[in-house]
Amino acid sequence: MDSQTLRHNLNIVGSMASTLIRAGQGIATNPAPNKPKKLLELYEFEGCPYCRVVREALTMLDLDALIHPCPKGGQRFRPRLVERGGKAQFPYLVDPNTGREMYESADIVPYLFETYGQRKPPLHWRVMFLQQVASGFAGIPRLGAGMRVRPSNPPKKPLELYSFESSPFARPVRELLCEMEIPYILRSSGRNKASDWVPPLIRDRLSDHGSPDTDNRQALLARAGRISIPYLADPNTGAEMSESASILFYLKTTYGA
Repeated sequence: MDSQTLRHNLNIVGSMASTLIRAGQGIATNPAPNKPKKLLELYEFEGCPYCRVVREALTMLDLDALIHPCPKGGQRFRPRLVERGGKAQFPYLVDPNTGREMYESADIVPYLFETYGQRKPPLHWRVMFLQQVASGFAGIPRLGAGMRVRPSNPPKKPLELYSFESSPFARPVRELLCEMEIPYILRSSGRNKASDWVPPLIRDRLSDHGSPDTDNRQALLARAGRISIPYLADPNTGAEMSESASILFYLKTTYGA
């Protein structure tokens, strides 16, 4: 095993630890009956515990969003947020469907559930302080990944990422996208039926990727012929790929400065 493969495997192990700490939050979905016509916009950074709970709510409600990554030291979207909202505080949600804009995960999560889920948040989301604290602990194994900016060349168009929040393989991809300040459309692809939990390699061997219920999983199956998270599509180059190691290499070689 070469050193690069070893580093990637250790990265995935640390990501799995974060998933375990969150006790499975951000994996399953119960799609919102009222989907927004226009993309939600979220200013956030991957290592922020308050942003994490909002992304978990997006997974649970099966909502997509245009992510504006705002790592510490970033200059692409942080100044835009300060101009728009008045302060560099995260997360910050922009809903072009209703005209609402807001800070505070404790306000954003109920807003998403009530506006699009047409229901109150589950009981565990109503004790937001405990969710925020647990989310902070989940960040410890990541050792600061997804927190600080790294040099990069900006794409002309946002990328597209099929992901669910607690996927240990998608997390390192989102962290790198954040550090490189690369905007992307988050296609929430949580699991909502038993067949969604079958690993992609087993589905490949069985030649059966099932019949997913959610829109994004259906779209991914039609697009790629299989469902494997994460899946990246880059409209700037036409490249599309799955497997986190391949995606990380692509991002570094394509947009790294």
